[in-house]
Amino acid sequence: MIIQEITQNKAQICDDILRSLPEWFGLEESLRNYVEEAQSRPMFIAKEKDAITGFLSLTSHNEFTGEIHVMGIKKECHRKGIGKALVEYAIVYLSQRKYEFLTVKALSPSRDCPEYERTRKFYLALGFRPLEEFKTLWGKDNPCLFLVKHLAGN
Repeated sequence: MIIQEITQNKAQICDDILRSLPEWFGLEESLRNYVEEAQSRPMFIAKEKDAITGFLSLTSHNEFTGEIHVMGIKKECHRKGIGKALVEYAIVYLSQRKYEFLTVKALSPSRDCPEYERTRKFYLALGFRPLEEFKTLWGKDNPCLFLVKHLAGN
């Protein structure tokens, strides 16, 4: 597996992968926003041979904090270490730029969703910690859990 930063075709990669994951990205308006916003953000891809298997896009909020804006791994590639490798690459990228925190938003456990239960467990296993629940950020039917990870050594 190769992880690398890309500058071209970000919107297309984002669109292709997110559309293959309707359990996580089934709201068309949100999906279109992710695709549009991916064009102007740092993006890293995972490749196996010549196939892109996943991506991660970052947002910089300030000189201290970066956020996983959106990440998607092709469903048939889940549980193969691709997401972990992308997050680790993002951590190195941010640490080299002296960032102190990496954050991510996920669907809160106050709404039952097996897919997002797996997502939260993934982030917790990587050292992210829940910071706050925002009950209406994404609308009352989609409560948001805000997670943070301190980037050691900065």
